Amino acid sequence: MQATNRCSKPTLIGAALALAFTLLPATGAQAQDGQKDFYRAEIVILQRLVDPASVEEQMAGKQIEPSRNIEKSLWVEDANGRRSSDLKLAGRNELHLGRAASRLENSGNYRVLAAAGWYQSFPPNYDGSPMRVAIGDWLTGAQQKAVEGHIEIDRKRYLHVGVHLNHWQDGSAPEASAPAIEAGSTVEAPKAEGAGSIADMAENTQPVMAEPVPAELVTWIKETRRMRSEEIHFIDSPTIGVLVFFRKL
Repeated sequence: MQATNRCSKPTLIGAALALAFTLLPATGAQAQDGQKDFYRAEIVILQRLVDPASVEEQMAGKQIEPSRNIEKSLWVEDANGRRSSDLKLAGRNELHLGRAASRLENSGNYRVLAAAGWYQSFPPNYDGSPMRVAIGDWLTGAQQKAVEGHIEIDRKRYLHVGVHLNHWQDGSAPEASAPAIEAGSTVEAPKAEGAGSIADMAENTQPVMAEPVPAELVTWIKETRRMRSEEIHFIDSPTIGVLVFFRKL
């Protein structure tokens, strides 16, 4: 019995040590995989300072896809300019894209609407959720921001960024039109019965007001592009643009 006890104790210790050393390399490999898929993501959204009326591509009549129920926010501002985001965003002065954004802004041709940077893991076959964007001027008639939409990041073999942004402006004022008169009909002269008859006629000939247009589409971006790390990518339309940068950590 004593010989059995002396043999069993070293055997158990050896088995425990073997199991521990077997687990350690796996844990290290998992940490390396986590670092390999970890990125610094940066997105800057710009508005090109041009008169919307000068844009050749007139899009006021374009049909817009119904708004998606997007729960996650990248950069959403309210009427007072207060920002909300579901990401922990870095300051603009910390961004790699900060200098590029400043150069564009200093040129006098662009206005920076949002500059976002954050850390996130993008493992292979990552299917990202759309992130809502609402920035720019506040359109009183439509009760919304001038630039609205969403941005989505996926990873298959490469990182892909899908930009879906609409640029809106205040709708044009409706024009008054005279009431239609059927062909062959006659308009009776006012009866000489005092001011009452003239008032009645004036009431019946009030101009017809068209329904106001709360907002008109200026341009949009609907594009998905493959991204390479350490390269600055620019996706744009005649009035808005998006700078994108990824750095693998």
